[in-house]
Amino acid sequence: MAKNVYDIIIRPIQTEKAVLLQAQNQYVFEVARDANKIEIKDAIQQVFGGKEPVQVTNVRIINMHRKARSRGRYAGYTTAWKKAIVTLAPGQAIEIFQGI
Repeated sequence: MAKNVYDIIIRPIQTEKAVLLQAQNQYVFEVARDANKIEIKDAIQQVFGGKEPVQVTNVRIINMHRKARSRGRYAGYTTAWKKAIVTLAPGQAIEIFQGI
């Protein structure tokens, strides 16, 4: 079954480290837990194509493990998720991150 590109890319991540990585032409996204590097690369190129398609040169994946959290006497865990750091070709940019 083919996956929808909007099911692969869940949301962009905007943290201090992610903003610093943008200077190196790298963008951070939360992605589906079952997505692989090839699917992520294709999804980024399709979603952020526009008039001038972006060219992805590298994709790094990090599995973010669950963390123990407690609220008063109730204890539980956060949800585990997958993070992708996408490197674009020199001179390329993704517009949604511009001006942040």
